[in-house]
Amino acid sequence: MEHPDGGAMGHNQSAHGGTFAWSELNPYFAFIYAFGDLNCHQKHERSWTINGNQMPVCARDVGIFFGLALGGWWFSRKGLNRWTMRDSFLTLFPDDIIAPLYTKDRRLMAMFTIGVLFCLPVVLDGGIQAISAYESVNPLRLATGIPFGFIIGWYLCASISSKPIDFRLDPTRVHLPKGARLAPLESSEEE
Repeated sequence: MEHPDGGAMGHNQSAHGGTFAWSELNPYFAFIYAFGDLNCHQKHERSWTINGNQMPVCARDVGIFFGLALGGWWFSRKGLNRWTMRDSFLTLFPDDIIAPLYTKDRRLMAMFTIGVLFCLPVVLDGGIQAISAYESVNPLRLATGIPFGFIIGWYLCASISSKPIDFRLDPTRVHLPKGARLAPLESSEEE
């Protein structure tokens, strides 16, 4: 398949007389704009401009990064280490609300459902835009990016905070809602 510029794939910036804008900046700004180059499409119609400078990432990525920070901050205030990732993930909810998840053992399904719900706005907005003539607007891109980033921050913090070593590798020391306990699997001995 031929690329419009004649190449098989991609775009050689140097061959067209251009340089990367961040290569002429101080190291701090260069890092930020280089990160944007590696992370985002940076389409000007999907990015905001501040003081005559296009932001290094698009509006949706601004929402994703804001949500990521917000999810991490929220987990740092409310989240607990409860040995497993799914139990740590659910600690953002009050114990009396999530107690039925423990009695019916629906914790993994609840975590999965929450993840899907938080990802749905960005999947719908970005997905419909990708497969149709629909063109989203920047405020909507920002709004759909925030819950997506939030769930990523929440998930990352829950996975990092889940440390069995904090319980001396003894699952019976973990306090779960409704008096539930983690118990080691009993090995079956064949005679």
